[in-house]
Amino acid sequence: MKGDLKLSILGGGQLGRMLIQEAINLNISCRVLDPDVDAPCKELVHEFKQGSLGDYDTVYQFGKNATHLTIEIEKVNVDALERLEKEGVKVYPPSRVIRLIQDKGTQKQFFKENDIPTAPFELINKKEDLTNTAIPLPYIQKLRKDGYDGKGVYKIHSEKDYEEAFEAPSLVEEWVDFKKEVAVMVARNESGQIKTFPLVEMDFNPHLNLVEFLISPSELPEGILKQADELAIKIAESLQMVGVLAVEMFLTKDGRLLVNELAPRPHNSGHHSIEGNYTSQYEQHLRAVYNLPLGDTQSLQHAVMVNILGEDGYEGLAIYEGLEQVLKLSGTYVHLYGKKFTKPFRKMGHVTILDEDRDSAIEKARKVQQLLKVKA
Repeated sequence: MKGDLKLSILGGGQLGRMLIQEAINLNISCRVLDPDVDAPCKELVHEFKQGSLGDYDTVYQFGKNATHLTIEIEKVNVDALERLEKEGVKVYPPSRVIRLIQDKGTQKQFFKENDIPTAPFELINKKEDLTNTAIPLPYIQKLRKDGYDGKGVYKIHSEKDYEEAFEAPSLVEEWVDFKKEVAVMVARNESGQIKTFPLVEMDFNPHLNLVEFLISPSELPEGILKQADELAIKIAESLQMVGVLAVEMFLTKDGRLLVNELAPRPHNSGHHSIEGNYTSQYEQHLRAVYNLPLGDTQSLQHAVMVNILGEDGYEGLAIYEGLEQVLKLSGTYVHLYGKKFTKPFRKMGHVTILDEDRDSAIEKARKVQQLLKVKA
C-alpha cells in the first residue's frame, strides 16, 4: 500500500465527514465536491470544490485527475462516472451499481431477476395507473427516483388517497405487515473478498419514517441471522459490488426476510460500528476501495445508536441542549456532523452507547433521546 493515497468523494455531508476521519488514520488525503459552500466536510479535506453533483461537466472535471473516486450520496451524474471509468479512474461503487440504485423500480426488478425475496410490486408511470394495479389496498407508492430519508414514500389506504398520490413514475408495493426492520452492512473488495457486519435491528419514528435508533448485534434466532447474511452476500456478489453496501430488510410476522432497499455506500445502519465493532463501516469501505484485506467485523459490545435530529419548531444556528449531561453517561460517544444550521428533523448528529448489557444500553439510549435536544 502506498503512503500517499488520494480519494475523491462526491458529497460532503456527514457520511463523507466520517469517511474522511477514518481516511486520516490510513494517511489517505481526500478531496470533496459538494453543492453546499458550508458542507460538513469542507474544513477536513485537502481540497474542497463547490459544485453540482448532478452536472455532467462538474463531476467529470472534478474526477478526471483522480485515481480513486467514491460517493456518499447516490444522487450524482452517472454518465460522467461512466466516462471516468473508461478513462481509467477507479469508481467505487461502480457506476452501473449507482445507476441501478438510483431507480427504485430497476432495483426491484434486480431483486426479482436474481431471486432475492422482496414484497410484490408493480411499476406505474402516473397516478391514474393506481386504479388498475393488481396490488391490493392498502399499499405503498414509492417514487422511482429522488426519494430519500422517508421522502418519496406514500401509503395509500383507500381510493380517497389517490388524489394526493405522486404524479410521477413510481412503484406500487404490497404493504408488508412486518415485525421488525433490520439491516446488514456487507463489504466486497475488488479481489472478491466479502464480509458482513452483524445484523442490526432498527426502530423507526412512525411519523417521520426516519430511524430513531438501532440496536447491534441483533438477538434474533440464529436461522434469521444466517439467512440475512446469505442474502447480503448474494446481493453483493450479484452486483459485483466494490465498497460497503447497506441491505435493508423487513422481518415479517411469519418469520420471512424481504429485502426492501439497498444503499451502495456507508449508511445510517452502520454508524455504531465506529465504536461498536473491531472495524468500522468507514474503514471497511476504504479497505474495499483500495482492494485491501477486509477487517474483522465482530461486535465489541452491545451498541445502540441514536439519531440526533433538529427539534420541531426550531430553525437557525444550532444550539445543543443537554450535551453536558449526555457526556457524563459512561459508554456514550457523541458525533456532531458539523452542520451550522438546524431545521426540524434535520440529521444533526448521532450518539452511540456501548454496554455489556443490551437492556442497559437501550435504557441509556432512551435517556440520551430525552436529554439531547437541538434547538436554535
